[in-house]
Amino acid sequence: MTSIKKWPERSWGVLQLLLVVCVCEAEEPVCHRRGDPENPQLSEDGDIILGGIFSFHSSWKDREETYTNKPLPLECTSLNFREFQFAQAMLFTIEEINNSTDLLPGISLGYKMYDTCGSPAKSVTVALALTNGNEDVSAQSKVPCIRPAQVQAIIGETSSSICMSIANVIGPFHIPLISHFATCACLSDKTKNPSFLRTIPSDYYQSRALAQLVKHFGWTWVGAIRSNNDYGNNGMATFTEAAQQLGICLEYSVSFFRTDPPNKMQKIIEIIKHSTSKVIVAFLPFPDMDELISQLSQHKLTGYQWVGSEGWIIDSQIAEMDKHHILDGAIGLAIPKAHVSGMREFIMDVKPLIASGKETFTEFWETLFSCKFNQSNSSAENQRECTGHEDLSELQHSFTDMSLMPIFNNVYKGVYAVAHALHNILGCNETCNYKVQQDPFTILQQLRKTNFKTKEGDEVYFNENGDPPAKYEIINWQPRKKGTVDFVTVGFYDASLPAAKQLSLQNTSLIWAQNTKQVPVSVCSEKCSPGTRKVLQKGKPVCCYDCIRCAEGEMSNTTDSISCVKCPPEFWSNDIRDACVKKESEFLSYEEIMGALLTAASLFGTCMTAVVALIFFRHRKTPIVRANNSELSFLLLFSLTLCFLCSLTFIGRPSEWSCMLRHTAFGITFVLCISCVLGKTMVVLMAFRASLPGSNVMKWFGPTQQRLSVLVFTLIQVVICILWLTISPPFPFNNFQVIKDKIILECALGSTLGFWAVLGYIGVLATFCFLLAFLARKLPDNFNEAKFITFSMLIFCAVWITFIPAYVSSPGKFSVAVEIFAILASSFGLLICIFIPKCYIILLRPEKNTKKNMMVKGLVKTK
Repeated sequence: MTSIKKWPERSWGVLQLLLVVCVCEAEEPVCHRRGDPENPQLSEDGDIILGGIFSFHSSWKDREETYTNKPLPLECTSLNFREFQFAQAMLFTIEEINNSTDLLPGISLGYKMYDTCGSPAKSVTVALALTNGNEDVSAQSKVPCIRPAQVQAIIGETSSSICMSIANVIGPFHIPLISHFATCACLSDKTKNPSFLRTIPSDYYQSRALAQLVKHFGWTWVGAIRSNNDYGNNGMATFTEAAQQLGICLEYSVSFFRTDPPNKMQKIIEIIKHSTSKVIVAFLPFPDMDELISQLSQHKLTGYQWVGSEGWIIDSQIAEMDKHHILDGAIGLAIPKAHVSGMREFIMDVKPLIASGKETFTEFWETLFSCKFNQSNSSAENQRECTGHEDLSELQHSFTDMSLMPIFNNVYKGVYAVAHALHNILGCNETCNYKVQQDPFTILQQLRKTNFKTKEGDEVYFNENGDPPAKYEIINWQPRKKGTVDFVTVGFYDASLPAAKQLSLQNTSLIWAQNTKQVPVSVCSEKCSPGTRKVLQKGKPVCCYDCIRCAEGEMSNTTDSISCVKCPPEFWSNDIRDACVKKESEFLSYEEIMGALLTAASLFGTCMTAVVALIFFRHRKTPIVRANNSELSFLLLFSLTLCFLCSLTFIGRPSEWSCMLRHTAFGITFVLCISCVLGKTMVVLMAFRASLPGSNVMKWFGPTQQRLSVLVFTLIQVVICILWLTISPPFPFNNFQVIKDKIILECALGSTLGFWAVLGYIGVLATFCFLLAFLARKLPDNFNEAKFITFSMLIFCAVWITFIPAYVSSPGKFSVAVEIFAILASSFGLLICIFIPKCYIILLRPEKNTKKNMMVKGLVKTK
């Protein structure tokens, strides 16, 4: 329905004709009515009159106004039997109060009930009629302008929009308006609607409860249909806000009103057909849902999961109209079930309708039984004659259906609230004080403070906004075999509880769309599994996204994660990226093939060196051993043994001691080795110089000087290593950067300067030795000692020059392997080039291992 702000101008004209105008005649003001009087459809006199406003008709005939003649009264159509039930509930309550000796003793309540036809303009007219009175005023009669209101309170209306229209009009008069079914949260605003109260919870809570219900079943992609009135628009606005907070997206949100042209309904049907969401939230009152179902039935739009508001979810008439089972499995919120003893029997007994409204009863009865009375003005033909004694008990009709008993109970509580307020104002005990002036404002104040229990045990009170406590049942439509529907309670919602406990679902098996027991799925995008993250799709709602796998080293262990978490340095993501696992530690170990091969090579070199030493020792008195400075040779073999063995310190898990030992041992043993080679080179040069006439150089480079030179050169390296270990020694280090998914256990250098000083010193000695050997390569020598030294140093320098770039570029344990290879290669180069030719002579050519052969070209014995 449209709100009062959208009335057409002709409606204002009708309203103006009905306003009471004061004129002055003689000295006293009198009031005359303009326009046609409004007569109640149902009425009965009493000491105190209560007003009732109901939509006995749900629509009206359109007509074009000429604005030249007085507008005709609104012609109502489409009898609404639900509203007759509400009226009967009010009559039952009034009769029960009048028969009570405890509440308002000696006071009789009367009533005047009007029909609004579902029109806001008509509702304002009848509200003014209830407020001002409705006496026919002749030209001669004089009615005082100042008199009390005709009614003390008004019960109704069903529609939120109509209640807003009425509340705006009667608000300044402080006449209480108590609605049994108007749920719009906008009516809780006391600055705009100071005299409005209700016995049904506000949609502020219902909309949030619906959002929680949708979220509970994992539906994040839904469609929404609402009534284009205050009830639908405000309720859906609150639902949309709550849904967004819960991560629910609306694919579409459309509105309509039952009187809209057919093309608008067709557009809504097309939207539903082309949508991808399988869940539809319908925030509609019964008449609008009735129209929507008729349209959906024509197109047989089944397979959708409907989520309903209390406006239609327990309406059996909607279920009867759903011939194509469109709403099977629907779920929604309803006012908790209630029972009022005697009310069902009273509603089925239509005598009160006959007594209080003859014309209204006639139309009601003829429509109910599809007949007509003889005196009726009904234009229908070929209808049987009504007797007035037709049996209601055998009739299957919406009027005989009591599924809306919770709403009837709301009417019951509203009337009782007024009665309790009057009882307190009139000071009723055994009798009531008739002298107390009944003022609507006083009644309104007393109503706000009312707190009582009905005979059924229901507690009735209003909060500061005029609303009752918000409690709902969760209803599921479960079809029977006979084609009927059971409204099964499957849970509850209580807004007074903590947020986590407000929604409670029972273990009852639910039936879903198309009579399945499988919970429907309605999402724009499937859930992102652990190990992935959500990336929003451009230009689409937040519920539409792509699932992107987490990058290496990141993980997500929750469903629909919006981001991936980076693993700690010691951890790495597993293959599916849903957990961080401890990184595998990598170092050069003895168990792996590369480590085993290098170990074998090291031990082989050690054994080979030992064999050479043994050969030299067994033949230590032979000319070739004595001619090659046996002391330096044995010292060189000892240092080569240490070189081969020091490579083993590079294999295995790094520790503080192994890190300090490996580099220092390597540096010292290689300097010892190069010092011995340098000593042998110097011996060759000095021996040639000594063989020249008049040379006495050998006395300056005898055995003592040779030992001293080796000691000095080695001590220098020892000092460098001690300084390195003292200032910033190498230490074990977990390297996370070289290989991302592994921890490289290595030895950090500590002081880089110390490391390069050790290597640099070795390089300087090796270069110096190579230059001396190169200069002595053509000196006369039967066994080419200088050439062998030159070649060995050439290999040594080549190995360590290529070592630097290979070491820098090798990742992880391979850099250690490169360093070990350089140590072994240079050690084998020295061993093979210097000692193997001599072993060949000793073992295979002993005829050349003679003193005579040594002296052929003047090789000087040095020891």
